[in-house]
Amino acid sequence: MPFTDATEPFPPELKTDEFALRPIVVGDTEKDYAAVMETREPLRLWRQSTWPEDEFTVEENRKDVVDMEERHAAHRAFNYTVLDPAGTRCVGCVYVFPPSATFLAKSTVIPVGADEWADVDAVVFFWARQPEMEKGMDERLLAALRTWFKDEWKFEKTVYATSEPFTQQVELLERTDLSLKFELIEPGKAGKRLVFG
Repeated sequence: MPFTDATEPFPPELKTDEFALRPIVVGDTEKDYAAVMETREPLRLWRQSTWPEDEFTVEENRKDVVDMEERHAAHRAFNYTVLDPAGTRCVGCVYVFPPSATFLAKSTVIPVGADEWADVDAVVFFWARQPEMEKGMDERLLAALRTWFKDEWKFEKTVYATSEPFTQQVELLERTDLSLKFELIEPGKAGKRLVFG
């Protein structure tokens, strides 16, 4: 299912008893900002950058959310907010990229085994808000995402990417039956991205 086909419908949401995913929109800016700022230390490891800065503002976040909403509408990437069941609190985010996404195309891809990057359907990044991560919600989010991409998106080869310095998420992925498939060297990043599938 090509990401570039804007006429192709994609699953709009995922709901469990604990959380709900839906496409992020500009109206989510404040909820997203609160989650980002509460999780800024893990996100800096995840992004391998100083983002979000301590001085990061709601308006700066609004620009990011508008960009995500536009990419989603154009089928260039799919960006989901993860909300509590009431829809009042952001508890994480999920980003779904084609393997040809610009930042991935600029990266050096190192296969760990026999897998081919060209066979990958989607590259998924995700994070959970700090308090939820401490309660293990990130593990349950990953399990729900794996089922969703297989059953609803009909992807045969979805991979889950993290950042080598973000050891908590690396260890989470290593605890599953997923295995390390690729290493990505992204320009300007000190550490590798690790891709599990």
